[in-house]
Amino acid sequence: MTDLNRRHLLAGAAAVGAAAVTGLRPTAANAAVPQTGAQAPGFYRYKVGSFECTSINDGARSFPMPDKFVVNIPKEEALAAADAAYMPKGMVTVPFNPQLINTGSKLVLIDTGNGVANLEPSKGAVGRTLQNLQAAGVDPKSIDIVLLSHLHPDHTNGIRLADGALAFPNAEIMVPVKDWEFWASEENAGKASSDMMKNYFANVKKTFAGIESKVTKYEWGKEVAPGITSIATPGHTPGHTSFAVASGDKKILIQSDVTNIPELFLRNPDWHVAFDTDGALAQQTRHKFYDMAAAEKATVIGFHFTFPSVGHVEKDGAKYRLIPSAWNPTI
Repeated sequence: MTDLNRRHLLAGAAAVGAAAVTGLRPTAANAAVPQTGAQAPGFYRYKVGSFECTSINDGARSFPMPDKFVVNIPKEEALAAADAAYMPKGMVTVPFNPQLINTGSKLVLIDTGNGVANLEPSKGAVGRTLQNLQAAGVDPKSIDIVLLSHLHPDHTNGIRLADGALAFPNAEIMVPVKDWEFWASEENAGKASSDMMKNYFANVKKTFAGIESKVTKYEWGKEVAPGITSIATPGHTPGHTSFAVASGDKKILIQSDVTNIPELFLRNPDWHVAFDTDGALAQQTRHKFYDMAAAEKATVIGFHFTFPSVGHVEKDGAKYRLIPSAWNPTI
């Protein structure tokens, strides 16, 4: 049996380095092949009863962790959690994953991603929803409903193309009424104190300008599309909404942004991410939602979970942990 240890690994690395220095030619088994320089399409299909669902990857963004990314703990603790999750040193990585639900009668896109404005779709780290829908064989014109969980830019900006045209021209756009009332209010916009909040208000105004007639406002606790029921999960925004998707005796919970990245905020549900409008309410919502999900052993889909963003949530003392679902090669 081979004795694999750190000494052997280091010796192997040294041998590779020596080959590079001495100019040894690669063997036929390691012949040079042109590199592709591009990532594979990101979509993953799964079933909920008779519904066919597709997790659509909009990309992921890594950035230096802001001092107040987690507002109620020292930055060092947040950095340690990110480091423990093997994120780039001093940085945080946030994925984005809209969901496509084919109910058989309606094609429903839940959230739209960051959009392609000012991005290069083939190379951009984010704004990949349209190209991944295309890779999955979905024509944006065939989408019947764009169902928005809340009105933050990474969920809404994909409504528009780079030239301002509608990305899903035949879709009814549905927004939570409480979020619409909050973000469309000029009075609330005038009270915004941080640059981030000011930008959020301005972005809502820009994104929905001229298409108000295409927007339908929905309430919590209602069936907003066939088999899709809205769930009140406020705190992240005043009207933040999650969804139960049910077909037959099968059900999943699409948690939207109940938590941002689980490596920080599922493991530490009392941490407040900077993007939460009401951190204390978001904290209460997290515990309520995850207690329910854990008790039901429900499949949970997270917009900011690592792609394909499907898993289960278990209680772990006062915390929670995510158990990613195994990749299924069949649907």
